[in-house]
Amino acid sequence: MNQESPVVNPTAQTPTGLRGPGIFLAQFMSADAPFDTLANIAQWAASQGYTAIQLPTSGTQYIDLARAAESQEYCDELKATCAQAGVQISELSTHLQGQLVAVHPAFDALFDDFAPAHLRGQPQARTEWAVEQLKLAARASQRLGLTAHATFSGALLWPYLYPWPQRPSGLVEQGFAELARRWLPILDCFDAAGVDLCYEIHPGEDLHDGASFERFLQAVDHHPRAAILYDPSHLLLQQMDYLGFIDRYHERIRMFHVKDAEFRPDARSGVYGGYQGWVDRPGRFRSLGDGQIDFKSIFSKLTQYDFSGWAVLEWECCLKDSQQGAAEGAAFIRQHMISKTRKAFDDFAGVTADEDSNRRLLGLLR
Repeated sequence: MNQESPVVNPTAQTPTGLRGPGIFLAQFMSADAPFDTLANIAQWAASQGYTAIQLPTSGTQYIDLARAAESQEYCDELKATCAQAGVQISELSTHLQGQLVAVHPAFDALFDDFAPAHLRGQPQARTEWAVEQLKLAARASQRLGLTAHATFSGALLWPYLYPWPQRPSGLVEQGFAELARRWLPILDCFDAAGVDLCYEIHPGEDLHDGASFERFLQAVDHHPRAAILYDPSHLLLQQMDYLGFIDRYHERIRMFHVKDAEFRPDARSGVYGGYQGWVDRPGRFRSLGDGQIDFKSIFSKLTQYDFSGWAVLEWECCLKDSQQGAAEGAAFIRQHMISKTRKAFDDFAGVTADEDSNRRLLGLLR
């Protein structure tokens, strides 16, 4: 394709501090108003109290990814549509396309529905399409002035998660080497666009916890654009320390999904869930405030580490209606936002500070 115009510098200013509330629209897409068009859903999101929307890019209902990658005029129109409604685009998402970058054959039939109909039953062509989709997303994000992008890593090793039968020596290493081979050209494309590629750490993906992310990071030679979409719900359901995760990986956390969850194991099932539906599993996703996640501590830690991304609601609840969850979510996020202090609380009691005074206090000058 011929580019309509060169991409201009998308980051005229660098935002500081946690921003929000935003909302991820994937779970709200519908053929019915107000969820049918970008203009309508942007107005709906603003009416619920959100200031940003995170756009899924599968299909063309809200955004034509190929067109956005090539046309600055089109991207400006998208931004104007959102601005008129009172929101902005926080990030784009290629969760479904990212999943197709790496698919184990055991899941071919299930994941075929994530691809266009003419590619179904053609795993290699499907993967090539997915890779191109990610590259389009990098350029589209750049034209929209975005600095982060959400995706899944896909999975080649998920069938071998539990080591029984014993995994052959070298299988995991070879799997991550192949995963890195597929993602490195995409990461380079995002680097050229000045956009961080944020993998949602998520069961079902090869990047599902800190250890697997570290393996991947090593395999891509610590690529500067390989980043994390932090969603504490997926860590809680694995019984991980989701607060310590921020301490350990805050330098790579560039996106944040605000999603609640609860884990209540019993005598029948635990982390694996016993093949039960979501309502009956010990680990369940819940609407904000209905689960066990300590969001006060999460927002405090992200503020402590100067996280400057968006706090984006991802609604997934096995009990509460989506519109009720959305209506409650904006206020919940807003209540947890922290304006970081610019001075120490005890500055009023400050004393003169200079080298001689400090030496005197140390007893070095008399």
